[in-house]
Amino acid sequence: MPAAPLEITARDPGTRARAGLLRTAHGTVRTPAFVPLATKAVVKGLEAREVEQLGYDMVLGNTFHLFLEPGHELIRGFGGLHDFMGWDRPIVTDSGGFQVFSMGHGTVADEVKGRSPYGGERDGKVLAIEEEGVTFRNPRDGSTVFMGPETSMAVQAALGSDIALVFDECTPFHVERDYTARSAERTHRWLDRCLAWHAERGPTDQIVYGIVQGGVYEDLRVEAAQAVVARGTGGIAIGGSLGADKDQMHEVVGWTTAALGGRADHRPRHLLGIGEVDDLIRGVELGIDTFDCVTPTRLGRHGVVLTPDPEKRFRIDLSAARFKESKEPIEDGCPCPACAAGLSCGYLRYLAKNRELTGVRLLSLHNLVYVARLMRDLREAIGDGTLGEVAARLRSGSAPSTAAVVASPV
Repeated sequence: MPAAPLEITARDPGTRARAGLLRTAHGTVRTPAFVPLATKAVVKGLEAREVEQLGYDMVLGNTFHLFLEPGHELIRGFGGLHDFMGWDRPIVTDSGGFQVFSMGHGTVADEVKGRSPYGGERDGKVLAIEEEGVTFRNPRDGSTVFMGPETSMAVQAALGSDIALVFDECTPFHVERDYTARSAERTHRWLDRCLAWHAERGPTDQIVYGIVQGGVYEDLRVEAAQAVVARGTGGIAIGGSLGADKDQMHEVVGWTTAALGGRADHRPRHLLGIGEVDDLIRGVELGIDTFDCVTPTRLGRHGVVLTPDPEKRFRIDLSAARFKESKEPIEDGCPCPACAAGLSCGYLRYLAKNRELTGVRLLSLHNLVYVARLMRDLREAIGDGTLGEVAARLRSGSAPSTAAVVASPV
């Protein structure tokens, strides 16, 4: 397992923010970076070349979903996930742990089957959590499936991702401290098993990230960070529940990154499942290098677009009646295909309300362009020594720079 070569090119003196270059087998990732989700080997509604044209260096494939369908052995037969989905740049794969442990709430079964998470009987179910691993009911067909540390690493090896995450237990924030502590200890034992499997059988150019758990307890987070650092993993991910609200989430992330200095300083840090505008800004200030989240594309699929409006959580819902006759674009000067073409909010609302596929694509493109612009501004500000000023401007409602990230997709 190679160490992740993160070259830190600039630091912000007022925060823990740093900018750099994360080098992988399939190319370099400019950090800090947002990583779009290619959950089922596709960023929903987009072709791989379009994602690259938007300015993204890496995408995230979902181990759990690809394990269930179409299966990692089939993908291996296509030459790995890069060839399978036509993406020749870096890919990170999660461990599947989050999906396994969230199945009790029904969200994974709903996502697999592409249906609403509300109402009806849940199909996915965790049957047993044991030292060996987790047994669960397949939300696709009800069959019994097992996943443990070795399973997760074998799947990710077959997928051939550049970065693989170790198998972990994701505990919700309201779980009692004693269970959280025991869970974190088991995650560390699973980490050792993942590293042992990978050392013997894993791809030599695949970087393995350990995951810091510990819930909302500062001492457990610090202990977990130290435990992961001690294993010498190529990178470090911050996972699990991060709190009941944004303030607590930022506090938990801050505890963790504070414990990742010293000998771990040059290891890349990934924050799992976080991608709202204000959280990206704060995460960068706290020293996070990469983020992944479904937010930009999921919002687009539901008619919600990102805008520089902090009072409305940096988003507007085009389904609102006030947009029915709006002739204005989503954002003046935005280089996304919808705004650049002058398409009105009224037209985009019509598409979204009628679930037209073109509307889904356009709104997803807008949101991904917005996030790409935001991350570029933060990267450049760290290099220029102006992060404090730029972050304050973005938080207050100024739009990210409107110059095209790269050429708009066709």
